[in-house]
Amino acid sequence: MIASMLSLLALSAIASAHSDHRQKTIAGPHQSLWYNTIPGDGGTQADSVFSGISTFGRLPYFPCLSSEAEKYDIAFIGEFVSVYWLFCEVLTVQALPSILAPHTDLVQDSARVASDKVLAVLISSSRKLGFSGGYNVPLEANPFVSELKVLDCGDIPVTSYDNAWAIQQIEEGHNSLLMRKPFTDADAEGLSRAGKTLPRVITLGGDHTITLPLLRSINKAYGPVTVIHFDSHLDTWKPKVFGGSPSQVAAINHGTYFYHAAMEGLLKNDTNIHAGIRTTLSGPSDYENDGYCGFEIVEAREIDTIGQPSLQRVTSTIEQYADMPAGTEGIIKKIRDRVGTENPVYLSIDIDTLDPAFAPATGTPETGGWSTRELRTIIRGLDGINFIGADIVEVAPAYDTNAELSTMAAADVLYEVLTIMVKKGPLSISKGHEL
Repeated sequence: MIASMLSLLALSAIASAHSDHRQKTIAGPHQSLWYNTIPGDGGTQADSVFSGISTFGRLPYFPCLSSEAEKYDIAFIGEFVSVYWLFCEVLTVQALPSILAPHTDLVQDSARVASDKVLAVLISSSRKLGFSGGYNVPLEANPFVSELKVLDCGDIPVTSYDNAWAIQQIEEGHNSLLMRKPFTDADAEGLSRAGKTLPRVITLGGDHTITLPLLRSINKAYGPVTVIHFDSHLDTWKPKVFGGSPSQVAAINHGTYFYHAAMEGLLKNDTNIHAGIRTTLSGPSDYENDGYCGFEIVEAREIDTIGQPSLQRVTSTIEQYADMPAGTEGIIKKIRDRVGTENPVYLSIDIDTLDPAFAPATGTPETGGWSTRELRTIIRGLDGINFIGADIVEVAPAYDTNAELSTMAAADVLYEVLTIMVKKGPLSISKGHEL
């Protein structure tokens, strides 16, 4: 009897300990080992980086699609569909991986593998932020300590059996988050069609097809927008060129979504740009079609030649870019000159922008890409642009290294994007000052 009572007391103690996931300050002889506050300014509680619920950068979590009780200025949302390729797995905000593919047994296996890896991007970010506090030295801002409210809103629930229906669910889920009143009141007219200041949504994807329903959602709020697209591939191919278009559903995939976006009038003409392109083509007409869709192209190899006419091909672009800065600064200037600083801009990042040496975990890797350092530098150079939303896609955690290079790179890229958004403040016309 006594043994049974002791066992019950022990179980009760364990249950009580797990009922509150918050980390308690260490007391006793080991108290000196506990950081009560982060070293340096701010006085932020330095919790263990491995405790509590896993969210991006240890952001507060709220199920925003289930309730509108919490307002936010920036929301992270996961979308875990791979519409086209089985092996384009997912990177979601929480551990709820799923793959949209026809073979259930393969889906279960890949989802099982992904479930162990999918939090890597969050953990890798949290490990650093838990000790350093999150201050971004180059951008001189802390995205986790500001006037803006940033939430992890979980995942958009999406069917695994119907591509067309899944795309509609993504659009509606995203639009539900986008059209709400933000946490921070803006005192001036916003950039949306209705003249309102709206919150911004950062989407962590499945494959790149999700950008089409996201742009459809954004079009309802802003009308046609400018797009900055980091990728090794154009993704503006006509359906009959890419995939053969055997059906209307199959015509929408991760290589054609920008073609559909252009045909639907979702893109602002002649202000869009690709960066990091290095794919093979079906022929020169692919570039012609890309221009028809409203894009300019920055090839990955230009980072070695821009601003150096002696190294460039003999084309009409030599005179145009002869006075450009070299390297990343030249790439940054080319992007900024194209998109401007007044337009609402959507940012879409495919992890295969990076060379496979830095991000091997993706479905369609291409050699000859930029390094993680170069991509982060280029993104930081876009500080001040009116980013109304962003996504990062095509991360396949099951194919990552043991060191989780790809997911760590994705986390760091998102960190730069979030910092730019927070630093910009609410996107209203006269309140574009930095917080």
